[in-house]
Amino acid sequence: MTATGKSRISGKTAGKTPGRAATADLRSGAARMPAKVALPKANIEMIAHSLSVGMCRALNVRLTRLSRKGLEAEMTVTDDHINRTGRVNGGVLMAFADVVGAMGTVANLPEGYRTTTLESKTNFFSAGAGPRLKARSVPLHIGRTTMVWQTTVSNLDDTRVAIVTQTQIVLQPRSQ
Repeated sequence: MTATGKSRISGKTAGKTPGRAATADLRSGAARMPAKVALPKANIEMIAHSLSVGMCRALNVRLTRLSRKGLEAEMTVTDDHINRTGRVNGGVLMAFADVVGAMGTVANLPEGYRTTTLESKTNFFSAGAGPRLKARSVPLHIGRTTMVWQTTVSNLDDTRVAIVTQTQIVLQPRSQ
């Protein structure tokens, strides 16, 4: 927010956070996914649910491409995501990459299995800027017990903002 009360992202006077009204129709995880996805139904349902709650919803994440071999996503930047200099907060960039890499793992999970991040490494290259950011995630290793994903976050002009490499553990179904 500037001293005049205008958003650094939209230039509009303060009020509702920019992007919230535009993403109200995206609360459904299915609305945040590509129309055609060649994955098992259980994996699609897990990804759609992930997109509709928690961090994915707070970050306004929308998948633009999804397969077992990689995925692409966009994030709508709002005033809630920026730091005092008007750029996207580093923690927001890391969280965006984390959820995108995790969804790559989910796309490759056997039915009933779960995942969580074991380790994450971020290299920052330039400032993130709105109105949207892009992410492209590719697998470096797809194994039975772990998967490693590398996610590149970019501004819309393709300026590389960060590269995040994360290791996801594959968790067996809980016994009942």
